Amino acid sequence: MRDPANRVSPKAIRLWLLESLIAFAFWLGGSLLVSRWVGGSGWSWVPAWLAADPWLLPVAVVVLTLPVLVAEPFVRYAVHRWELSGDVVYARSGYLTREWVFVPVSRIQTVDKGQGWFERMLGLATLEIRTASHAGSSTIKGLDFQVAARLAEQLAHRAEELRDDAT
Repeated sequence: MRDPANRVSPKAIRLWLLESLIAFAFWLGGSLLVSRWVGGSGWSWVPAWLAADPWLLPVAVVVLTLPVLVAEPFVRYAVHRWELSGDVVYARSGYLTREWVFVPVSRIQTVDKGQGWFERMLGLATLEIRTASHAGSSTIKGLDFQVAARLAEQLAHRAEELRDDAT
């Protein structure tokens, strides 16, 4: 199966890095709270190595999660692609697992364009293509705002043309 022709915006890497760093901050903050809590507790069910050196927990979180969270946006960028060809929208996404979605334009019911806070800051948008079946719907994240707007308009017009032809 060939790759879809279009990549998402390169700015999506910054968006996904920002989201990863926020997740990392929560993981690190949680591990710091747990290590502080464990260090002062003296509970018998806590492993001896952790009770003796509670600072190892945040260190383990940094060593195990930071490389993954930093690499993930670049892998996502390499994988996420989309294409509108003929009467089908073809999208590929995924990080740990890959998903290929083919949405026939004639089945499209709604096309929505959305922006979260960080997407708005970076000039990105998410395009949601919905059909009557949840399994046939698709979401394309990390599109440049202008590309998403143009694609949404093209899909809406093409879906309307195909529906008019069918009746």
